[in-house]
Amino acid sequence: MTRTICLHGPESTGKSTLGPRIASALGGLYVPEFGRTWSEAKGIGFTMTDLIAIAKGHLAATREALNRRPPWLVLDTDPLMTAVWADMLFGKRDPWFDRFADTADFYLMFDIDLPWVPDGTRMFGSDELRGKFFDLSRAELERRDLCWALVGGQGAARFDNAMKAIGEAAERGCFPDAVRRASQRDVA
Repeated sequence: MTRTICLHGPESTGKSTLGPRIASALGGLYVPEFGRTWSEAKGIGFTMTDLIAIAKGHLAATREALNRRPPWLVLDTDPLMTAVWADMLFGKRDPWFDRFADTADFYLMFDIDLPWVPDGTRMFGSDELRGKFFDLSRAELERRDLCWALVGGQGAARFDNAMKAIGEAAERGCFPDAVRRASQRDVA
Protein backbone atom coordinates (compact mmCIF):
# COMPACT_ATOMS: atom_id res chain seq x y z
CA MET A 1 0.00 0.00 0.00
CA THR A 2 1.31 3.44 -0.94
CA ARG A 3 1.56 5.97 1.86
CA THR A 4 0.96 9.53 0.68
CA ILE A 5 2.46 12.73 2.02
CA CYS A 6 1.40 16.10 0.66
CA LEU A 7 3.53 19.23 1.01
CA HIS A 8 1.24 22.09 1.92
CA GLY A 9 1.59 25.78 2.60
CA PRO A 10 2.29 29.13 0.98
CA GLU A 11 4.67 29.70 -1.88
CA SER A 12 8.41 30.08 -1.27
CA THR A 13 8.51 27.84 1.81
CA GLY A 14 10.75 25.06 0.47
CA LYS A 15 8.17 22.52 -0.72
CA SER A 16 9.62 22.01 -4.20
CA THR A 17 13.17 21.95 -2.86
CA LEU A 18 12.53 19.38 -0.14
CA GLY A 19 9.93 17.24 -1.93
CA PRO A 20 12.34 15.22 -4.09
CA ARG A 21 14.74 14.87 -1.16
CA ILE A 22 12.01 13.54 1.14
CA ALA A 23 10.79 11.09 -1.53
CA SER A 24 14.34 9.84 -2.08
CA ALA A 25 14.97 9.41 1.65
CA LEU A 26 11.77 7.35 1.95
CA GLY A 27 12.48 5.29 -1.18
CA GLY A 28 9.38 6.69 -2.87
CA LEU A 29 8.26 8.83 -5.79
CA TYR A 30 7.79 12.58 -6.02
CA VAL A 31 4.98 14.32 -7.94
CA PRO A 32 6.00 17.90 -8.79
CA GLU A 33 3.63 20.84 -8.50
CA PHE A 34 1.39 20.88 -11.58
CA GLY A 35 0.45 24.52 -11.00
CA ARG A 36 4.04 25.62 -11.50
CA THR A 37 4.22 23.80 -14.84
CA TRP A 38 0.92 25.42 -15.84
CA SER A 39 1.94 28.94 -14.83
CA GLU A 40 5.35 28.68 -16.48
CA ALA A 41 3.62 27.69 -19.73
CA LYS A 42 0.51 29.91 -19.58
CA GLY A 43 1.28 32.72 -17.14
CA ILE A 44 -0.25 33.69 -13.82
CA GLY A 45 -3.45 35.37 -15.00
CA PHE A 46 -5.54 32.60 -13.43
CA THR A 47 -9.28 32.13 -13.69
CA MET A 48 -11.30 29.78 -11.51
CA THR A 49 -11.53 27.45 -14.51
CA ASP A 50 -7.73 27.45 -14.69
CA LEU A 51 -7.47 26.52 -11.02
CA ILE A 52 -9.83 23.57 -11.48
CA ALA A 53 -7.79 22.45 -14.51
CA ILE A 54 -4.61 22.73 -12.44
CA ALA A 55 -6.14 20.65 -9.64
CA LYS A 56 -7.30 18.01 -12.12
CA GLY A 57 -3.88 17.98 -13.79
CA HIS A 58 -2.28 17.35 -10.44
CA LEU A 59 -4.76 14.55 -9.73
CA ALA A 60 -3.91 12.90 -13.05
CA ALA A 61 -0.19 13.02 -12.25
CA THR A 62 -0.89 11.63 -8.77
CA ARG A 63 -2.94 8.73 -10.17
CA GLU A 64 -0.21 7.96 -12.68
CA ALA A 65 2.37 7.81 -9.89
CA LEU A 66 0.08 5.69 -7.68
CA ASN A 67 -0.29 3.18 -10.52
CA ARG A 68 3.44 2.51 -10.14
CA ARG A 69 2.69 1.34 -6.56
CA PRO A 70 5.58 3.02 -4.74
CA PRO A 71 5.85 2.51 -0.98
CA TRP A 72 5.74 6.31 -0.52
CA LEU A 73 4.40 9.10 -2.68
CA VAL A 74 5.33 12.71 -1.93
CA LEU A 75 3.04 15.27 -3.55
CA ASP A 76 4.16 18.84 -4.07
CA THR A 77 0.72 20.23 -3.20
CA ASP A 78 -2.72 18.92 -4.15
CA PRO A 79 -6.22 20.33 -4.85
CA LEU A 80 -6.50 21.53 -1.24
CA MET A 81 -3.64 23.94 -1.88
CA THR A 82 -5.23 24.98 -5.18
CA ALA A 83 -8.43 25.72 -3.24
CA VAL A 84 -6.42 28.03 -0.98
CA TRP A 85 -5.06 29.73 -4.10
CA ALA A 86 -8.68 30.34 -5.16
CA ASP A 87 -9.38 31.85 -1.75
CA MET A 88 -6.33 34.10 -2.07
CA LEU A 89 -7.01 35.19 -5.65
CA PHE A 90 -10.80 35.48 -5.66
CA GLY A 91 -11.96 35.39 -2.04
CA LYS A 92 -14.04 32.31 -2.89
CA ARG A 93 -13.71 28.90 -4.48
CA ASP A 94 -15.62 26.74 -6.89
CA PRO A 95 -17.72 24.05 -5.10
CA TRP A 96 -15.59 21.44 -6.90
CA PHE A 97 -12.82 22.07 -4.37
CA ASP A 98 -15.03 21.36 -1.36
CA ARG A 99 -16.21 18.11 -2.95
CA PHE A 100 -12.61 16.93 -3.35
CA ALA A 101 -12.10 14.09 -0.87
CA ASP A 102 -9.08 12.14 -2.15
CA THR A 103 -6.73 13.64 0.41
CA ALA A 104 -3.25 12.44 1.33
CA ASP A 105 -2.56 10.35 4.41
CA PHE A 106 -0.42 13.10 5.93
CA TYR A 107 0.30 16.77 5.24
CA LEU A 108 3.54 18.58 5.93
CA MET A 109 2.60 22.24 6.35
CA PHE A 110 5.62 24.43 5.66
CA ASP A 111 6.10 27.53 7.78
CA ILE A 112 6.75 30.99 6.35
CA ASP A 113 10.05 31.27 8.22
CA LEU A 114 12.07 31.32 4.97
CA PRO A 115 12.52 34.51 2.93
CA TRP A 116 10.14 34.97 0.03
CA VAL A 117 11.98 34.71 -3.29
CA PRO A 118 10.31 36.02 -6.47
CA ASP A 119 10.59 33.63 -9.41
CA GLY A 120 8.05 34.88 -11.94
CA THR A 121 5.26 32.57 -10.75
CA ARG A 122 4.95 33.66 -7.11
CA MET A 123 2.47 36.37 -6.22
CA PHE A 124 2.11 36.89 -2.46
CA GLY A 125 5.42 38.18 -1.11
CA SER A 126 4.44 40.81 1.46
CA ASP A 127 4.46 39.81 5.14
CA GLU A 128 0.72 40.50 5.32
CA LEU A 129 -0.14 38.35 2.30
CA ARG A 130 2.22 35.55 3.36
CA GLY A 131 0.54 35.52 6.77
CA LYS A 132 -2.92 35.39 5.20
CA PHE A 133 -1.84 32.58 2.85
CA PHE A 134 -0.37 30.66 5.79
CA ASP A 135 -3.54 31.09 7.89
CA LEU A 136 -5.80 29.96 5.03
CA SER A 137 -3.55 26.95 4.35
CA ARG A 138 -3.65 25.85 7.99
CA ALA A 139 -7.40 26.45 8.20
CA GLU A 140 -7.97 24.15 5.22
CA LEU A 141 -6.22 21.27 6.99
CA GLU A 142 -7.98 21.95 10.28
CA ARG A 143 -11.41 22.30 8.63
CA ARG A 144 -11.00 18.87 7.08
CA ASP A 145 -9.55 17.37 10.29
CA LEU A 146 -6.54 15.95 8.45
CA CYS A 147 -3.38 14.49 9.90
CA TRP A 148 -0.68 17.18 9.58
CA ALA A 149 2.38 18.74 11.15
CA LEU A 150 4.03 22.14 10.87
CA VAL A 151 7.60 22.12 9.54
CA GLY A 152 9.99 25.00 10.03
CA GLY A 153 13.70 25.54 10.29
CA GLN A 154 16.56 26.76 8.16
CA GLY A 155 18.81 24.71 5.88
CA ALA A 156 19.33 21.07 6.82
CA ALA A 157 17.17 21.52 9.93
CA ARG A 158 14.08 21.94 7.73
CA PHE A 159 14.63 18.56 6.08
CA ASP A 160 15.41 16.95 9.46
CA ASN A 161 12.24 18.45 10.95
CA ALA A 162 10.16 17.13 8.02
CA MET A 163 11.56 13.62 8.42
CA LYS A 164 10.97 13.73 12.18
CA ALA A 165 7.36 14.82 11.58
CA ILE A 166 6.84 11.89 9.17
CA GLY A 167 8.16 9.45 11.78
CA GLU A 168 5.89 10.93 14.43
CA ALA A 169 2.94 10.75 12.03
CA ALA A 170 3.60 7.03 11.52
CA GLU A 171 3.63 6.56 15.29
CA ARG A 172 0.30 8.43 15.54
CA GLY A 173 -1.24 6.08 12.94
CA CYS A 174 -1.59 8.62 10.13
CA PHE A 175 -0.58 6.07 7.49
CA PRO A 176 -2.91 3.15 6.66
CA ASP A 177 -0.31 0.41 7.20
CA ALA A 178 0.74 1.94 10.51
CA VAL A 179 -2.90 1.78 11.69
CA ARG A 180 -3.11 -1.86 10.59
CA ARG A 181 0.15 -2.74 12.40
CA ALA A 182 -1.06 -1.00 15.57
CA SER A 183 -4.36 -2.94 15.44
CA GLN A 184 -2.50 -6.21 14.95
CA ARG A 185 -0.30 -5.45 17.99
CA ASP A 186 -3.39 -4.75 20.08
CA VAL A 187 -4.92 -8.13 19.11
CA ALA A 188 -1.72 -10.10 19.66
